[in-house]
Amino acid sequence: MSLVAAPRGSTIARKRKDGSTGYHAQVTIKRGGEIVHRETRTFDRRQAASAWMEKRETELAKPGALERQNMPDPKLSAVIDRYIEESIKEIGRTKAQVLATIKDYDIADLKCSEVTSEQLVSFAKKLPVQPQTVGNYFSHLGSIFTIARPAWGYPLDSQAMDDALVVTRNLGLTSKSKERDRRPTLAELDLLMHHFGKVKIHRPRSAPMQQIIVFAIYSTRRQEEITRIEWTDFEAAAPPIHPDARVLIRDMKHPGDKQGNDVFCDLPPEATAVIESMPRVAKQIFPYSVDAIGAAFTRACRFLGIDDLHFHDLRHDGISRLFEMGKTIPQAASVSGHRSWSSLKRYSHLRQTGDKFANWKWLPVVACARAEASAPVSASVGE
Repeated sequence: MSLVAAPRGSTIARKRKDGSTGYHAQVTIKRGGEIVHRETRTFDRRQAASAWMEKRETELAKPGALERQNMPDPKLSAVIDRYIEESIKEIGRTKAQVLATIKDYDIADLKCSEVTSEQLVSFAKKLPVQPQTVGNYFSHLGSIFTIARPAWGYPLDSQAMDDALVVTRNLGLTSKSKERDRRPTLAELDLLMHHFGKVKIHRPRSAPMQQIIVFAIYSTRRQEEITRIEWTDFEAAAPPIHPDARVLIRDMKHPGDKQGNDVFCDLPPEATAVIESMPRVAKQIFPYSVDAIGAAFTRACRFLGIDDLHFHDLRHDGISRLFEMGKTIPQAASVSGHRSWSSLKRYSHLRQTGDKFANWKWLPVVACARAEASAPVSASVGE
C-alpha cells in the first residue's frame, strides 16, 4: 500500500498589479514522491492565509480525506435533476413542485460539499411559507440527501440535514402539518349539489360532480384515487362470502410506500350505488382529471361563498361518519384503507350520534339519475 505523505503547506507573499500584497497559501500532498493533490488560495492577510493552510492540512491528514476530495462535487441543482431523471418511483406533483422551487434559491447553486447545516437553516428562514410547509420542503429534499452519497458518490452530507432539522424544529421554523378538522355542513353540501345540478343542465357533457362528491363522502376516497379507479377494479358484493362490494385502490398514498401500494377497500352500499349509476364510456369509472375536478370544486365554493372547504375534507367527513355510526377502528379502516390503525385514533373522540346522512335527499337523486352516457373522457369540467 502506498503511503500518502502528510500535507505540506507554504505561504508566499506576492505583489498585485494594484500595488497591494496578496498572500498565496498552498497545500501539497505527495504519494510515492509524486504530487497527487495541490490546492491554493490567496488572502489579503498573512494570518488568514496561515490559518486556512493549517485548517486544510488538518482536514487532509484525516483517513480517506484525499479520496473524498477527489469525489465528483456537482451543484445541488444538478443532483436534484439527476434524482428526478433516475427515479423509477413516480414523483408526485407536490414533490416535483417543491424540488423545482428549491432550484430557484441560492442553496441550489452550492456544490454538494458546500451545503452545510448552516446553509440549510438559512434556506429555511428564506422560505415565505408556514412552518409545516417548510417541514414538507425539508422532507422532500431529505430524500435526495439520503441517496446522493451511497448512490452517486456525491459529498452531500446527510448529517447536515439531520442537524438542520434539529435546529429548525427548535427555532420553530419547521413543524408537523396541522390536522384539518373542517367538515362540510349539510347546508353547504346542499348548495354544492344544487349548483352542480344546474351546471349539468347547462353543460350536459361536464363531469358529474354530484356523483363524484357523493362517492367521495361515502367511499372516503381521495381525489386522485377516485380518478384512477377502473371498472376492472370494482367487485360487486357476493354474499355470504363477500357481503360488501369492494374496490382496488392502486398506489394508495402512504408515508413510506406509495408506488405499488395496492389495497382493496370495502365500499358501503351508498358508494356502490353511485358506481352503478355511472356509464361505461371509458376504462376509468370517473374518467376526469384531478386538476379539473379540484378546480371545479374550488370555484364552486368561491362562487357560493363557502369558506375554507377543500375537496379532501369530504374524505374526513366520510370517515367521521363511520365512527359516528358506531363503526370500530378495524371496520372504518376496511373502508378508508388506513394501514395503520393509529392513524384513525384522531377520530376516537367522536361520539356515536348516528348517520349524519340518514335520509339524505341527494343520494337517491344521484344514484337513480344515471350519468350521461355521452359523458366525455376528457379533463374538462364545466362550471
